[in-house]
Amino acid sequence: MFFTLPDFSDISLRDYQETMQRPFFSLSKRKRTKPIEYVSPDKSVSVHVSPNPTYGMATIWDADIMIYLASHLNELRERGLNDLSPVIRLQPGDLLKRICWGTSGRAYERLVSALDRLQATTIKTNIRASTKSRETTFSWIDSYTHLVDERTQRSLGMEITLSKWFFDGVMDKRNVLAISPLYFEITSGLGKWLYRASRKHAGGNGPEGFVIGFETLHQKSGSESAYPVFKRKLLDLAKANELPDISLEVINPDNSKPKMRMVMRRHMAERVRSGRATPLPSSPARTKADQQEMIDPRQAMKLIAHAAGGLRSAAADPRKVRETPISYARARDILDADIYEAIRSDFPGWDYDELMRRFDAFLGANPHELPRNYSKRFHGFVKEHNRRNKFKLRP
Repeated sequence: MFFTLPDFSDISLRDYQETMQRPFFSLSKRKRTKPIEYVSPDKSVSVHVSPNPTYGMATIWDADIMIYLASHLNELRERGLNDLSPVIRLQPGDLLKRICWGTSGRAYERLVSALDRLQATTIKTNIRASTKSRETTFSWIDSYTHLVDERTQRSLGMEITLSKWFFDGVMDKRNVLAISPLYFEITSGLGKWLYRASRKHAGGNGPEGFVIGFETLHQKSGSESAYPVFKRKLLDLAKANELPDISLEVINPDNSKPKMRMVMRRHMAERVRSGRATPLPSSPARTKADQQEMIDPRQAMKLIAHAAGGLRSAAADPRKVRETPISYARARDILDADIYEAIRSDFPGWDYDELMRRFDAFLGANPHELPRNYSKRFHGFVKEHNRRNKFKLRP
């Protein structure tokens, strides 16, 4: 049995958290033939990754494919589809566009090479091993096939069979974590791994975040780089502090054993907002931002309409809205809190209220496009706007 992945344009990305903080992938694009041997300090977790002599080891970039597949499986499960199977049919172009690899012939060749490594790499771990077995051995995918119409020779897409270990893990909603759509734009192998590890560690630790030593990160990453080189790369990533969702801070950088503090940016924003909430001396003149803190009754009615499902009266007169001092309600007050913080973290620099005005105008002109979830749909709208216009942002 198999099923075909639908093309979800606004799907929320999900990662399989058991693979996010452990050394399951090579962090280099160079062919790796050296195995990874990892045992946690308390000896409770072991991971052994064996590369294939011909193809090498699956890389952190190859993991983009597994994130794409995990995200779709999670979306379908949340939509109530029960007959899910580890045998998946998809169009390579849809996958390549979603993970930002492009759709050129070179990108297709890269996809095939990645699938070869995912199938040929062997993992042995005691993570999620049953009580009857101490370890489980598997590859990321059991097989893949390029489907072709025998009569016309036209491509019908690909069929990928996921390993039971990966499929069963993703099907348990407790095992998946939301990640930023900008993850696929991280170019550094260590940066991609550090984002995943930080998302796993810091996600539930609030404004204080999670603190971990550089030496422990080196061990957990499985990097082939010597520790001094690895340390320098970590310092560079923390100095740039450009990972989506995550804020990095080095503790005691001049110490022989520095540590990294990882904090979700949404919690940093909460701290800033709490500081702003403290009463301040009055300024000589009120700015437009100050005025927007106040919402008149007509704007309150608009908020209620959004809360009721994003619908508005067909008899509403847009000219009356333009006459008010505030031309649109604040995105912060309308959107779900987690979606709003994700947008601020993933797509900084834009006027979200203005984008919401454009989004509402689009929905008003296209009532058949009214979304099931206003906040998620607006996130997709901002994402697409950012993709097309991010180079116009002022530094």
